[in-house]
Amino acid sequence: MKVDNEKIESTLKILADSFQKFLYEDDEYFLENMKSKNLAGDDVSRYQHWEWTQGVGLYGLLQMYEETGKEEYLAFLNQFYEKEISLGLPAKNINTTAPLLPLSFILKEKENPTYRKVCHEWAEAIMKDFVRTKEGGFTHRTSDSENDQELWDDTLFMTVMFLASMGEIEDNDEYRQEARYQFLLHIKYLVDHKTGLLFHGWTFKGNHNFAEALWGRGNCWFTMAVPEYLSIAKVEGADRRFLIEALNAQVEALEKYQDESGMWHTLVDDATSYVETSATCGFAYGILKAVRMGLIDPKYKEVALKALDPVLANIADDGTVNQVSYGTPMGRESKDFYKQIEIKPMPYGQALAMLFLLEVLKA
Repeated sequence: MKVDNEKIESTLKILADSFQKFLYEDDEYFLENMKSKNLAGDDVSRYQHWEWTQGVGLYGLLQMYEETGKEEYLAFLNQFYEKEISLGLPAKNINTTAPLLPLSFILKEKENPTYRKVCHEWAEAIMKDFVRTKEGGFTHRTSDSENDQELWDDTLFMTVMFLASMGEIEDNDEYRQEARYQFLLHIKYLVDHKTGLLFHGWTFKGNHNFAEALWGRGNCWFTMAVPEYLSIAKVEGADRRFLIEALNAQVEALEKYQDESGMWHTLVDDATSYVETSATCGFAYGILKAVRMGLIDPKYKEVALKALDPVLANIADDGTVNQVSYGTPMGRESKDFYKQIEIKPMPYGQALAMLFLLEVLKA
């Protein structure tokens, strides 16, 4: 497939230039919900711009900086982190850890005592304070939901990736081993052995996968996390092989279930559910990076590139990424729950589009 690099580069600039609008746009529904359901009972305003939605978005902008070298992107990131840290960060949980991943990459590039203190404090909290499930998994406890004894596929990208990054930064083998264990444990309980895709969650209370939903964006966190993790940490031997084989099985299923348009559905195996841009970008990004790293068969490059035209068609002239599903809690009883999730622009939609397009330029 022929790629118009000039169009990709111009679209990336538009996405980056418009990112601030989406980063600082208040999620009114989430904030209103937090007034009554804030588990930590701290100042709700601290969550206003520091949640998983912003964390993924910031990671996309960080990659823009690393690929282009434009100091304006790094300056924006530093300004954001300095402001939020000075205001006071929210309580620590799976989702509020997400903004720490890009911060750790900035710290890795240049020492900063303030950033190091924050990152170390959160890494220690993950190890010592985060609630665990049976078998020592990270309970997917969020700002407004206990989710007791539950493993979610989101956790790997939102929290485990940061812990793996800190393991390398601090040369801490306990962090390294914990991150590796969490990957293996989540695969053990979330992989659907019929398809190779991942269920959204698992509960040790009843030992089941809830509605057995093969949710799109949840799956894309895994497609992204495996190559990202293997590029951050030195994983060798049987563990590396296990991760790659799980990724291969998932990608094989993604090829099978890809919509003829090139997109993927919000329920990957259900063609009656709507096609969704953020998951599509995450899948295509992860596949392209895995091909580039030699983790999966090069034939899958064309599977990912098939998503390019429909993704570009969903990016408006002002940089808005359309057809993105809103934040999605666990569908506990019915798969139809996922079909009802609102579609609206979100920071992670911008970020996943940026990540995909950046990887297209390397393909």
